[in-house]
Amino acid sequence: MVLLQSEPKLKAGDAAPPFELMGIDGRKHRLEDYRGCKAFLVVFMCNHCPYVKAKFSRLNQIFGKYSPFGLKMVGINPNDFRQYPEDSFENMKKVAAEQNFKFDYLIDETQEVAKAYGAVCTPDPFLFDSQFRLAYHGRLDDALSPDKTPTKFEMERAIEAVLAGKKPPHEFLHSQGCSIKWKI
Repeated sequence: MVLLQSEPKLKAGDAAPPFELMGIDGRKHRLEDYRGCKAFLVVFMCNHCPYVKAKFSRLNQIFGKYSPFGLKMVGINPNDFRQYPEDSFENMKKVAAEQNFKFDYLIDETQEVAKAYGAVCTPDPFLFDSQFRLAYHGRLDDALSPDKTPTKFEMERAIEAVLAGKKPPHEFLHSQGCSIKWKI
């Protein structure tokens, strides 16, 4: 496991790069499918990373708490599953069922979407406003290690700001996790 921190490639106000990715529901999902939301959260994640596993319940809580108010959310797995079979599409389906994910979980087989967003680690979250303009790129909370308990919930504050039509308190706070497993 290589530990990395997220890096700002997209800046606040930048447009969300478009995507068309297969979901575990068997459908292709495109950025345009999420039009009409008040906030849009994209989380680069995977199945095997302990940093992501520690956030499964937080991701479910965030989606459950804010989706009634207009948040739409996708998890995108960019890892090379040939090197990391635990991150395969079939295992994505299993993990989503076990964890009861209600948000869409997509696979980025070519890794082009992760590269376009500038994602480098899992988890690496990006929050966009209703016009798909970047509002916040950063951690979900201040528990940057799997064994820590969060005390500050930066993503929730950012979502609340975007839902209220305001700027989040921060534009960028690094996330931390396993490196994305790039194809060789």
